[in-house]
Amino acid sequence: MNRTVREKLIRRYPVLDELPSDLLRRIEQTAKLVEAPAGRQLFEEGSPCSHYPLLVDGVIRASKCSPDGHEILLYRLNPGESCVITVVALLGGSPYPAIGTAETDLSLFSVPRSLFLELILKSPPFRVFVFQFLSQRMAHLMALIDDVAFRRVDQRLASRLLLHREPLTITHQMLADELGTTREVVSRTLEAFQESGMLRLGRKRIEILNRPALDRVHRTEAT
Repeated sequence: MNRTVREKLIRRYPVLDELPSDLLRRIEQTAKLVEAPAGRQLFEEGSPCSHYPLLVDGVIRASKCSPDGHEILLYRLNPGESCVITVVALLGGSPYPAIGTAETDLSLFSVPRSLFLELILKSPPFRVFVFQFLSQRMAHLMALIDDVAFRRVDQRLASRLLLHREPLTITHQMLADELGTTREVVSRTLEAFQESGMLRLGRKRIEILNRPALDRVHRTEAT
């Protein structure tokens, strides 16, 4: 790892600059550069987990998939963040509990499990960094479970659309993956919203026309 790469890695993960010099040196010596194009599967559910990723560029999509191919998005990992799926697997010595896919072209440094565990044990700042992300992601996943279990698709879709002020550039399949449903269900719901005058549909484009009406759907009590 040359100086330029090292500096970029620390810019992405400032917590590394707080490590004891010997631990940082071991990361430089043992971490392997991994590059992947968009669409490549990085790990699959049930596969062995042996390394911790330090994502430098790109986005990783973490998801669960049913036997019939039905997928639900768990979260997206961005540069500088900690992958909780990997953390859970590494700490427990267990296989990956989900799927990881390169959503964009990406590059990361892969840290061996033995060194990751040593970082957790010997560096309080690194330990806090890892467990803060673990706490945040767990809260997000609990909210996701609540949504899937107790709210209708139209409510969840309305909530997703209301997060944006500008027209959305997104496919129906992408929305379906995020909501844990099928493209057909999303398409029917969007068409119903359009017929009600709440939005206008285009090719990979959704324009909100009536935010108050969409907000009423979002706030409707589940029955």
